[in-house]
Amino acid sequence: MNHPALVIGIVVAALILIAVAAYAYSRQRRTQTLRSRFGPEYDRVVGEEKSVRRAEGVLEFREKKRKTLPIRELSRADQVAFEQRWHGVQSRFVDDPSGAVLLADALVSEVMVARGYPVADFEQRAEIVSVDHPVVVQNYRTAHEIALRQKQGRATTEDLRKAMVHYRTLFDELLRSATLERKEARG
Repeated sequence: MNHPALVIGIVVAALILIAVAAYAYSRQRRTQTLRSRFGPEYDRVVGEEKSVRRAEGVLEFREKKRKTLPIRELSRADQVAFEQRWHGVQSRFVDDPSGAVLLADALVSEVMVARGYPVADFEQRAEIVSVDHPVVVQNYRTAHEIALRQKQGRATTEDLRKAMVHYRTLFDELLRSATLERKEARG
């Protein structure tokens, strides 16, 4: 083999190594970014999809879909009205835990509608909410599952208490994020 061919071979090999390293780095960055952004939801989707690549595609699709939605902040009056309604739902829990959980589920859905989240079905709501609220979306899934079990008469009072706590966490997050967005806009 002559000298120029050897140099060309080394250069080509080096370029291939650089391309492979760049690809690996970009995949690693993508994973780190999505894992950081979605937290526990990242692991849940990876487990559901049984493939990191497919799961990351699902999460990126959610982000793109979320960007197209006109998510809006709540007015202060709406926030106060929702908070008052929540207190009514919460106080009802003592006398009617089952009814309170169903009302909590409906109230959280109303807040989502008021903010601009889609409400076609539960899974679609949960997917979009996971983009903005990745830590509490599992609470939402758990609470909703308990509400569904309650409709079938299969939830204990302790289950219902847990559902109320989970709904409250998401409810607070939805109202709080509206307040934070308003403060950031004034900035």
